[in-house]
Amino acid sequence: MFKKLSFSTLGSAFLLFALSTVAYAAGDEMAIAGLKYFTVSVFAAGFGIAVAAFGGALGQGMGIKSAVEGIARNPESSGKVTVTMLIGLAMVESLVIYALVISLILIYAHPQSSAIAGLFAGVAH
Repeated sequence: MFKKLSFSTLGSAFLLFALSTVAYAAGDEMAIAGLKYFTVSVFAAGFGIAVAAFGGALGQGMGIKSAVEGIARNPESSGKVTVTMLIGLAMVESLVIYALVISLILIYAHPQSSAIAGLFAGVAH
C-alpha cells in the first residue's frame, strides 16, 4: 500500500513540474526557459540529497557497527573508541550537510529567478 502511494505521489509531483511548462507556453520564452531550468534544478537537488542521505546513513551505520564491535572485543577502550566514532560520524554528517547546501543553492540561486517571478506575476494579475 505504501509503495503504491509513494509511486503515485512521485508521479503526480513529476507531472505537476513537467507539465507546468506547457501551461505557460504562451508566455515569455525567457520565463519558459527559466521555469524549465527550475524544474530540472528541483529534480537534481532532490536526487542529490537523496543519494547523499543514503550514502551518509550507510557510512554512519558501518561506523557505529565497527565501534560497537571494537568495544565488545575490548571494553576498556570504550572511551577512546567512542570519541573517535563521534568525530567520524560528524565528518560523515558534514558531507550530507554539504550536499544539502548545494541542493538549496540549485533550487534558490538560479540565474532566471527574475524571469520566473515575472511569469508568475503575470499569471496573478
